Amino acid sequence: MKILKSLVVVLMMAFVSFGANAQAQNKNEETLKIKTSAVCGMCKKTMEKAMAYEKGVKSSSLDVDSKILTVVFDSRKTNADNVRKAVNETGYDADDKPASERAYKRLDDCCKKEAGAH
Repeated sequence: MKILKSLVVVLMMAFVSFGANAQAQNKNEETLKIKTSAVCGMCKKTMEKAMAYEKGVKSSSLDVDSKILTVVFDSRKTNADNVRKAVNETGYDADDKPASERAYKRLDDCCKKEAGAH
């Protein structure tokens, strides 16, 4: 019986510790919405793949219709400016910051702003 009580106490402490750690991690998560120049499904794939490789980014999702990229990132590892810069270096505008000219030229023709939504 004594061993069972000790085991219960140890398990309770472990659960409390795990819960506190999960809350601490969420405090460092930020969500950023960026207006982009994306025009198609290929843009979505390209941008979301690029964000997956960006340090500190936990998830990203582009809504092609609204051209809004939603990025969840760890604020201990990166910041909003770095995320926008990563979007620019992928070839897309990020809010008021224009795409890197070199990266934009490398985009497929269907992904360029001039192509329009399709």
